[in-house]
Amino acid sequence: MARDDGDRMAIGNRRWAGALALALVAGAALSARAGADEAAGDAARGAKLAYTCFGCHGIPDYRNAYPNYRVPRLGGQHAGYLAAALGEYRAGARAHPTMKGQASSLAEQDIRDVAAYFAGRDKAAGGAPVGSAPAAAAACAACHGANGIGTTGDYPTLAGQYSDYLEQALKAYRKGSRQNPIMAGFASTLKDEDIHAVARYFAAQPSGLSVPRPPTGP
Repeated sequence: MARDDGDRMAIGNRRWAGALALALVAGAALSARAGADEAAGDAARGAKLAYTCFGCHGIPDYRNAYPNYRVPRLGGQHAGYLAAALGEYRAGARAHPTMKGQASSLAEQDIRDVAAYFAGRDKAAGGAPVGSAPAAAAACAACHGANGIGTTGDYPTLAGQYSDYLEQALKAYRKGSRQNPIMAGFASTLKDEDIHAVARYFAAQPSGLSVPRPPTGP
C-alpha cells in the first residue's frame, strides 16, 4: 500500500509538471504586472478603506465559523495576490458570502489600495527551508518557493500562514469552491493526509506574515 501511495504521488507530480513549467515561464510577466499593481496602490488610502477588515483579520487566531478555521494572516502578503483574491471573491470564484460582500463594495482602485496597505505591514522574510518537505509539497515550490515564499507577486506566500487555513484552501480547490485550474488539478491528486502534511510544513516555515493591527493616529 505504501508503494501504491508513492506511485500515485509520483504520477500526480509528473501530471502537473508541464502545467507548473508553464506557470514558471509566465512568472516574469506576472511579477512585472504585480509590481505595477502594487505601485498603483495607495497604501495610505488603503489604510482608511481597510477598517472593516480588522474585525476578523486584525484579531490573532480569529476563526471562521463554518467551516471552522483561522482566517489568514494578511500582513506582508503580496499585494498582487491580495488584489487577485479580492477580485475572485467578488466574482464568485471563491465561495465565501462575507468576503463576497466586502469585495463587492470595493472599486478596482479601492482593491489595489487595500492590497498595498496590507502588503506593506510586514514583508515575508524568506530563508532556507526548515525541516523536511513532504513528498506532496514538491510541486508547490515552482510557484510558492521551497520555503513557502511566493516566487512572484501573484503567488501567495504560504510560509507562516495558519495551517488550518492552508488546509481549508486546498480542500476548497479540490472541491471546486475555489476556482483555479492549476490549483484544482494539483489538489485533486491529494488525499486528506497529504493536505495536512503540506499545510503543516509551510505553516512551520519562517516568514514576515503577520496579523495586522488597525492604524492609529489621524
